[in-house]
Amino acid sequence: MIDVEKHPCFSKEAKGKYARVHLPVAPKCNIQCNYCKRDNDCVNESRPGVTSKVLSPEQALTYLVKLKEKMPHLSVVGIAGPGDPFANPVETMTTLRLIRKEFPEMILCLSSNGLNVAPYVDALADLKVSHVTITMNALDTEVTKNIYKWVRFDKRGYIGAEGAKLLLEKQLEAIRMLKMYDITVKTNTIVIPGINDHLVGDIGMSVKAMGADLMNCIPMYPVADTPFENLTEPSPAMMKLIRTEISKHIDPMTHCARCRADAVGLLGKDDPEAAKLLSDIANLSVSMDENRPFVAVASNEGMLVNQHLGEADSLYIYKETPSGYRLVEERRAPPSGTGNLRWTALGESLKDCRALLVGGIGPSPSSIIGRSGIKIVEMTGLIDDGLDAVYKGKNLKTIKKVDVFRCGAECSGSGTGCG
Repeated sequence: MIDVEKHPCFSKEAKGKYARVHLPVAPKCNIQCNYCKRDNDCVNESRPGVTSKVLSPEQALTYLVKLKEKMPHLSVVGIAGPGDPFANPVETMTTLRLIRKEFPEMILCLSSNGLNVAPYVDALADLKVSHVTITMNALDTEVTKNIYKWVRFDKRGYIGAEGAKLLLEKQLEAIRMLKMYDITVKTNTIVIPGINDHLVGDIGMSVKAMGADLMNCIPMYPVADTPFENLTEPSPAMMKLIRTEISKHIDPMTHCARCRADAVGLLGKDDPEAAKLLSDIANLSVSMDENRPFVAVASNEGMLVNQHLGEADSLYIYKETPSGYRLVEERRAPPSGTGNLRWTALGESLKDCRALLVGGIGPSPSSIIGRSGIKIVEMTGLIDDGLDAVYKGKNLKTIKKVDVFRCGAECSGSGTGCG
């Protein structure tokens, strides 16, 4: 039974009793905020978007097991970056599945900008993710467009009012869908003087009307090398007035510690020894489920990972052996033309595979296949390099960026096979 009263970020009474950990498994982001600068290998800054290391899902589970031994009062596992969880959906969902299987009692939570949450709400509910935070900084496109440099959705970039409109629509959709499953929703609003500080009360009233449970107003912290670096941080007096205003509409959170993406320990009292453990785990090659010994590869000729999944009639299946990698079989993919049913069937046919190496993949197959626990690796380059990355944890060096693979770029079909 999951005890939600043990969540220190949502319950002030739990703040000094229960620990939480943010697992930094999501390095990519799908928006660029004008106040944010994501940083890795940084131990001297305490703010969102910063982590000292990035972990794979398997490393994250190993890290959590060791932390739990050290901290029996650890009750919450969150994913909050350093990018956005759903700009890294495969890594995020794989991590959540691994943790839920190993720690059925653990509280699972996520913090997202909301842009790509909706396709995963059903799966989040199945995994009993009980708390989700959506960062929402405005209600209209004219203000929103001044807060974000760009928005990237479904492999397309948006700027200005077009990007702002899309982001707002997706954020509102995410809140509505999360509340359909009675998931506790907290909205974060970054208070930016001269930009949105006069609108925070209206945001609180609107999100409460949609069912949000809690609102956290966070003073913007000026970060060097960002468009908002010269703005003034809101004063404590301003923040007090704003929290008083939103309390007329929605319960305010008043004990936020503005946590890093790799925060661990009691809220506001991160464990100093955890940084070394995080670094040690990040350098480990963590073995995956031995019930999934194979890796599937989309390849035109059996030498390079160079084929878009939607164009693959068959997949090469490899296994690691003491004498190197061995091609086990060439396995037929389900026929095209059946939409998402094709990807459900493919996920089932690859249940003995721990990873799928592809030159390109669309959002629907990535989401559906990823739910079955298969790690999806988008790359271009030698198959052996991809297998080294999966089996040995080596850094992956691709020949060129995977963005050269576009759905339909080399296809004369109707597109129904690519999802």
